[in-house]
Amino acid sequence: MEFSGEVAIVTGGGSGIGEEVTKGLVEHGVKTKIFSRSRGEDTARQLGDKCEFLRTDVTDAEAVKDSIERTIEQHGRVDYLVNNAGYTSDNLLVRMSAEEWEKVIDVNLNGVFNCTKGALRYMIKGDGGSIVNISSVSGILGNPGQANYAASKAGIVGFTKSLAQEYGSRNLRANVVAPGFVDTALTEDIPEDKRLSYMENVILERFADPEEIADPVLYLLSDRASYITGTVLRVDGGLSFG
Repeated sequence: MEFSGEVAIVTGGGSGIGEEVTKGLVEHGVKTKIFSRSRGEDTARQLGDKCEFLRTDVTDAEAVKDSIERTIEQHGRVDYLVNNAGYTSDNLLVRMSAEEWEKVIDVNLNGVFNCTKGALRYMIKGDGGSIVNISSVSGILGNPGQANYAASKAGIVGFTKSLAQEYGSRNLRANVVAPGFVDTALTEDIPEDKRLSYMENVILERFADPEEIADPVLYLLSDRASYITGTVLRVDGGLSFG
């Protein structure tokens, strides 16, 4: 993969998929900022001077603006953005509280809006860039007990397709990666019997490792994907086959 840009932002870049994306960017020489409320300090420390943790609540537009402005003050540009920060609060719809609904939408969808809007004007002022938003096959297929999560992830798909159309002429590419089941902190509490039942629907019969999602993200960010925009790449082991 080839990266001609210098600076990236990865939300939720201190754990799971986001951490693997962060590591990959740094390995390719990209200065990478981790935007997260809590996790990320250890990752940044391990990766050295090309990575910095900026404590940022993606649901807080002012906090996002401050972190982006700090990035611009340091480096003068933003070339890549990965909106990866995510949150779940599962419940059947009849039992789902307004708080459970709003929190998931706020992190997963409003957070994407805040970070994209904040970074966008700097990206299109410069040489353009590449944005990858992390959705989920739940946003395509739905999932019982996840009406809030599925709605937020489906919203990311429509958001990204609109973004790609609005700013393609400014050399900005925007794509979606939609993972299936991945071994991260979000899935570690799934009971074993339920995990086995999920795998019955996965052609490859296993959950993904986070780096198996990060590699397609890095590809879409890179110059190797220079003619790909507005697409949704399902990385789900065949869960949504057909």
